[in-house]
Amino acid sequence: MKAKGYIGLRIVAALAALVALSACDPTPRTTPFPQTRPAGLAPIGDEVTPQSAVSQDLARYYEKVQNDLLTRGLLRTDGGGPDTPYDAGDLARNFETIAFFDEYRPGGLTSSGRGSSGQLSRWNGPVRVNTEFGASVPLEQRATDKANVDAYVARLARITGHPINTASRNANFHVFVAGEDDSDFLQARLKQLIPSISREELAIFRDLPQSFYCLVVAVSGNGTPYNYTRAVALIRAEHPDLVRLSCVHEEIAQGLGLPNDSPRARPSIFNDDDEFALLTSHDEKLLMMLYDPRLKPGLTAEEARPVVNILAREAMGQSL
Repeated sequence: MKAKGYIGLRIVAALAALVALSACDPTPRTTPFPQTRPAGLAPIGDEVTPQSAVSQDLARYYEKVQNDLLTRGLLRTDGGGPDTPYDAGDLARNFETIAFFDEYRPGGLTSSGRGSSGQLSRWNGPVRVNTEFGASVPLEQRATDKANVDAYVARLARITGHPINTASRNANFHVFVAGEDDSDFLQARLKQLIPSISREELAIFRDLPQSFYCLVVAVSGNGTPYNYTRAVALIRAEHPDLVRLSCVHEEIAQGLGLPNDSPRARPSIFNDDDEFALLTSHDEKLLMMLYDPRLKPGLTAEEARPVVNILAREAMGQSL
């Protein structure tokens, strides 16, 4: 959770009952989703429903939160500068903390601090990102958010060198922009995407506290516990533009395999201090390192440390 409850939940957790999803073929030959649209699911065409008073109140609250953060010089969009220096040692240390530790324990919303050391996890296969909207989201906002996600996905593909693209069909990374009024749509869609999902896990998406802004859940494949094969992100539609974009940046990046935050990471979105809203040069280097072929999924922090140190020096342009 961010300081004072501003930008809250940013998690990557293999939720317990979602493990059943790993039995699915990670590269299905046909789309696993119904060919016809079940009633009550995603809005068709230009369908927009009026926002409820609860949703409007929530939007006003988040607008005040964003204004407060901006007044205090936070939510920076400059990516860092002379006031935020870092070196190869900082980069290696931050990578280890952010890539090998989980901020949140699987199956719950309680922070585990630095967490227990795990193995490196990332996507081996292509990442296909699709953005869906609840019916309460205005059309202009949908167009803005879709364009932002598409541009960001293209940027992540360039940074990592990994096949990451947007896809309208057969997606495996689902980004939902939905408001309080879209709970039924989101619950139905999650049940459709993940038939094995439990009531407890559905409740995580349905009952997010007001201080939790967005979340992402990534799931590993059958027999490959460190290879992500599916992810679902939720971004509150009531957020003002900059906070929504901030959620897009952090949730998709964390869903690629950087699950933790660190108070020492600067300039970075992987920090609970809200200083930076958008992916920084430091964070780009973390993603480059994460998808470097010299690192292998399943490595522990200790096993990976010699390679991580080399990658950090290379990322900083230092000769070995």
